[in-house]
Amino acid sequence: MLIGLVLVTAAGWIGAAETAASAPTTRPSAPAAATTNVRCIITTSVGVIEVELLAKAAPKTVANFLALAEGTKAWTDPASGKQVTRPYYDGLTFHRILKNFMIQGGCPLGTGRGGPGYRFADEINADALGLNALKAVDAKTNRPHPYLGIRTREDFQRVIVQPLMAKLNVTSQEDLDERKDEIQKAMKAVTVKDALTNMGYVYDPKLPSVPPTRGMLAMANSGANTNGSQFFINLVDTPWLTGKHTVFGKVVAGMDVVDKLGAMAVDGRGTPVKKVTIISIRRKGATPTTAPAE
Repeated sequence: MLIGLVLVTAAGWIGAAETAASAPTTRPSAPAAATTNVRCIITTSVGVIEVELLAKAAPKTVANFLALAEGTKAWTDPASGKQVTRPYYDGLTFHRILKNFMIQGGCPLGTGRGGPGYRFADEINADALGLNALKAVDAKTNRPHPYLGIRTREDFQRVIVQPLMAKLNVTSQEDLDERKDEIQKAMKAVTVKDALTNMGYVYDPKLPSVPPTRGMLAMANSGANTNGSQFFINLVDTPWLTGKHTVFGKVVAGMDVVDKLGAMAVDGRGTPVKKVTIISIRRKGATPTTAPAE
């Protein structure tokens, strides 16, 4: 077993902890990919948020979101275990609020562990986000780039060192000693995109991906290609999530409502003390859904 080429301490590294998606069951047919931007109204118990869905940046994600919202795509009801076709988001909640970070919704269980009964792939272009130009390891500090969320030496070995050794066909300590200069040079050339690819992320060079800045909608996940129904809206720029979450929309009106949600009282897990209901999500211009009386 190879000794690590570069060992760094894990203290202070920051990573993004995301919620788990539901395990896939029967996979329904995917809706046709969206081709033009669509505006939607998210009606909540706190107020109305208008968003624009970015069809070119994430066509399959936008199509999935719309199909679930409008009830045109089958999903698995966790209460019955049966496939149903009805507006998915109606009556769900924003179950997770992290101040100065994001608000998250779309879980049928209200816990962050539920989903529609299937998973689908990410839609991200690492090159468009500049990840191919960022070095995975800082040349001065020998620390991994914060975008990688590496917390331990074991993670560093798994994500950066071991894939590099395999690529260079280094199979013994003798190889490591004899090719030390070559390996160190190769280590310096590893990019953030390379490291995220080693984690299982697959990128599409054709997509005009946008970064996860304040007011953007992105898919919540539990790792590469584990999208389902949960999404979040950024309260601030979140550059450390770049390349790990599909950004598929942006708030165009009602950011004050998002900020109000982001300031609500929560418990230690980020669950709102007062329930925040997603009354409906509909295309702008569709028959509106009114909030029930408090």
